[in-house]
Amino acid sequence: MKILITGASGFIGSRLVTKLTEKGHSVIGLVHNNKIKNPAIETISVDLTDANFTIPNEKFDVVFHLAAVTPMEKNKKTIKKTNFDGTVNLFNQIKDKTNFLVYVSGLGVFGDPGNIVIDEKTPLNPHTDYTKIRLEAQQYLETKCKNNSIHLSVVYLGEVYGNGGWFTSQIVNRLKNGSFRMPKSGEYYRCLVHVDDVVNSLIAIAENKVHDESFIITDSNPVLFKDFINFTSDKLGVKHPGSIPTFLANAVLGGDFVKLLTTSLKASNKKILKLYNFQYPSYKEGVDSVISKIK
Repeated sequence: MKILITGASGFIGSRLVTKLTEKGHSVIGLVHNNKIKNPAIETISVDLTDANFTIPNEKFDVVFHLAAVTPMEKNKKTIKKTNFDGTVNLFNQIKDKTNFLVYVSGLGVFGDPGNIVIDEKTPLNPHTDYTKIRLEAQQYLETKCKNNSIHLSVVYLGEVYGNGGWFTSQIVNRLKNGSFRMPKSGEYYRCLVHVDDVVNSLIAIAENKVHDESFIITDSNPVLFKDFINFTSDKLGVKHPGSIPTFLANAVLGGDFVKLLTTSLKASNKKILKLYNFQYPSYKEGVDSVISKIK
């Protein structure tokens, strides 16, 4: 297949382009500031927030849209410019170059569902500025793809961890130096997924041409955040961290991010399991593998 990927140098994107190339697919990766050190992957430096950016006049079997600023970004204008305006600009570039788009979002767009276990039929009800903008971008694509006869599949990711990214910088490194603290004592459920399982799930969706569907991609075991952190601490051989008052966490990390992090969420992955069998069915297998590689 001929594939275009935005955010190709990111934590997920860099692994996705590598895996697709290894499987024999032809990949063009759109990158912004970072580079991909793999001569087998064609990369193009673009700024999605620039409405005048261009991509090759080619036909793509599938376009993966991963590029986005993270929930840790505090500036709402920056979030909207990248996550919404960037999506609009991308669509204008690809609308006559593909008939299949995969939009990658996050579980945060489900908001605060209470004690229910969410699935793909659960209503979307975002409760932070970040997730509201993510949903606006999705709804824009839903309308535009329908009007242009383009198939759209949407993916909602749990917290994606692995060797690198936020797990290494925000969790592992800070646990090691003793600076990590948990907002609200970690007493909330989170849904986690190893980056390798994300990549393989996305590839399964593309290779099987699963059009016009939505998928929750997370492992099979929602976990209290404190249990996840304490398990990681044990694997690193460091002491369990303490907690931080919410008002201090808000000052450091931003109220939206803390609200998103501390919202208890349980999700079902039964639908994606029909397409792909996870290598790491729970955080325990995944974290054990990651820490072994880090050590």
